[in-house]
Amino acid sequence: MFARTVTINVKANSAAEFTRTLENQVIPLLRKQKGFQDEITLLVTGGTEAVAISFWDQVENADAYAREVYPEVLKTLAKIVEGTPKVESYEVSNSTFHKIAARTAA
Repeated sequence: MFARTVTINVKANSAAEFTRTLENQVIPLLRKQKGFQDEITLLVTGGTEAVAISFWDQVENADAYAREVYPEVLKTLAKIVEGTPKVESYEVSNSTFHKIAARTAA
């Protein structure tokens, strides 16, 4: 399993709109993507920064989303975010929720 994190600076007084936009527009797009597993979004108290973590079954599916759909998501969020979001990708090594065990060293 792979995870993709996006760190976003949310404009002042836009936390509620950010949350609504994710729920009504972004998450439905994610659910349509091949290999998408889950989305967790964390919002700093005060709503000025958010971290969105999406989980994917394969890195190729996460990469396809990044190329084909993520630019549309950025346009959707443009009026409520400041600057360029920071994107990073990870291989998931443990998860109690997704029942992933740590890989044993070879």
